[in-house]
Amino acid sequence: MGVGVSLSGLASAVAISGGVGIIAAAGIGMMEALSLGTRANKADPLALSVEIARAKELAPGGIIGVNIMTAMSYYDELVRSAIEAKADLIISGAGLPLNLPGIKSDYPTSATALVPIVSSGKAASLITRRWQRDYSYTPDAFVVEGPLAGGHLGFKVSEIDDPDYSLERIVPEVISALEPFGRIPVFAAGGIWDGADAARFMRAGAAGVQMATRFVATEECDAAPEFKEAYIRARETVIISSPVGMPARAITNPFLTAMEAGERRPVRCPYHCIITCKPKETPYCIAEALVTSKLGNTNDGLIFAGANVARVHEITRVPRIMDEIAEALEDAKLGVA
Repeated sequence: MGVGVSLSGLASAVAISGGVGIIAAAGIGMMEALSLGTRANKADPLALSVEIARAKELAPGGIIGVNIMTAMSYYDELVRSAIEAKADLIISGAGLPLNLPGIKSDYPTSATALVPIVSSGKAASLITRRWQRDYSYTPDAFVVEGPLAGGHLGFKVSEIDDPDYSLERIVPEVISALEPFGRIPVFAAGGIWDGADAARFMRAGAAGVQMATRFVATEECDAAPEFKEAYIRARETVIISSPVGMPARAITNPFLTAMEAGERRPVRCPYHCIITCKPKETPYCIAEALVTSKLGNTNDGLIFAGANVARVHEITRVPRIMDEIAEALEDAKLGVA
């Protein structure tokens, strides 16, 4: 959902409909950085502040959060920008956000909640113990992301199709690992499609769910119409080796076919968005490939999507999806928070 797919338009629509709208910080100021020849740590925090303010204006009283990957080379600046813009929460993964409460401690009156993303009970326990020891801070919640998610995955390639690492296995594992620390809400993510899925994980102890893929094919999504149409046409996803050193789930297209055949795209990087990226060695710039598809050139860019993308058949509206989820939860007698 990063590099411009989920910005204030989609986030505010979800918030208006009673959900938690999330703005993806990854590459949020990339167009400005590339056009001005400046670095991401200057362009992105400003762009993030603008998007948070816009979302809050569009959804007064709604809950607006941001997703900030720990692997970003300007992580601290983005966190500070989100807190100063009064984001309601920061969701952080793609690594262990061990210093996140330390950044927030510079803002003693901030009400911004801190929510790590994990893929195992071990990681959840480690983060909680470290936060409590170093900052006397307990995570406000956790997002538990399974291997069916789109984009970068917190699993080894050999684990992605292993039932032992399925979301159904790791959600109870994380809940159990967190029991010694009190009642910390856990949200299931990765492969959640509808209200029935939400009800299933909430019966298993989750406080709620995080969804992404289905919300791309909405009128309110911030991506170009061609990007949404690529979701409608997709029949499957593939696991790729991302240039930043992580496995990722994407839609097959001519760009991926060319990369798999060994083609290389010269990387001219004024951006350096990810710590692990080595511009001189990488076959292509992942940020540029993602923004290319987001802007509508889906044949010559990278398209991240979750495993359920083949179930996307039409462009819909956010309120319709949210109403369906709410009805399913009511039918399951779980109610709507």
